[in-house]
Amino acid sequence: MKLGIKALRPVIVALKGYDAHRANSYYFRRKVPFKPSAMRDGMNYKEISIAMPLSPETLLVEIYNSETGEENGYVIEKFELEKMDASEVWAQPAMHRFIDFAQNFSKYSGTYKPGFFDSPDHEFLIQLLPVIKDQFGNMMVTPARTNRQTGRIQVSNQAFKHFTIPVRMFVLLHERQHFQIPTREERPADLAALKLYLDLQYPKIEAVYAATKVFAMHPETVGSQHVTRAQDIINFIDRYRNTQEIMLNHKVKAV
Repeated sequence: MKLGIKALRPVIVALKGYDAHRANSYYFRRKVPFKPSAMRDGMNYKEISIAMPLSPETLLVEIYNSETGEENGYVIEKFELEKMDASEVWAQPAMHRFIDFAQNFSKYSGTYKPGFFDSPDHEFLIQLLPVIKDQFGNMMVTPARTNRQTGRIQVSNQAFKHFTIPVRMFVLLHERQHFQIPTREERPADLAALKLYLDLQYPKIEAVYAATKVFAMHPETVGSQHVTRAQDIINFIDRYRNTQEIMLNHKVKAV
């Protein structure tokens, strides 16, 4: 989806896209700021591209002034849809099967009630819980966790229903990597999941949201290790983008 927005004054434009027939099914939620310093001759124009490797049958898009909730302070000059190229994902067959399962769960879990959800061939299992608790019954910050022996993933329904579908997908890929690698460390699971996530062409900004969303929910738990984790993800995205640009330039030269 490509949008061209012309701001008529300093404004923050909110964008939301969701399944018209299913609650808690946001495909994107973001804000586009137009700062006073960027205004030229009383206006500013930006073009926004939103990648949607998954989409519903009917997508509703809301665009509005985030401060007033009204359609003022800006003009939509472009609204176009463009078919995405096929994704090229290099992964083991089991991971490809998990991706299919995880994408389906990400799309529809916003309306699921707590319970067990497995893949058609019973290879993968997700347990959707109201919230995730520790052994003492205390609610945990994490939106999901994995049994590294069985690969079973537990998901917090309270957290997931508020996440966008790309954020859900990143979380599930991250949890699978804890079993796939296997590792208890967050950084290798983050980066392995991020490589797949970006290869699938999900929006880069949503991966950053995924890394910081949990911390924002519980700011009292944030420490230096969380800041480092988010920075690692941002750095990886920058390197990935640079690599993709180099590869594209080589293809153009070859043609």
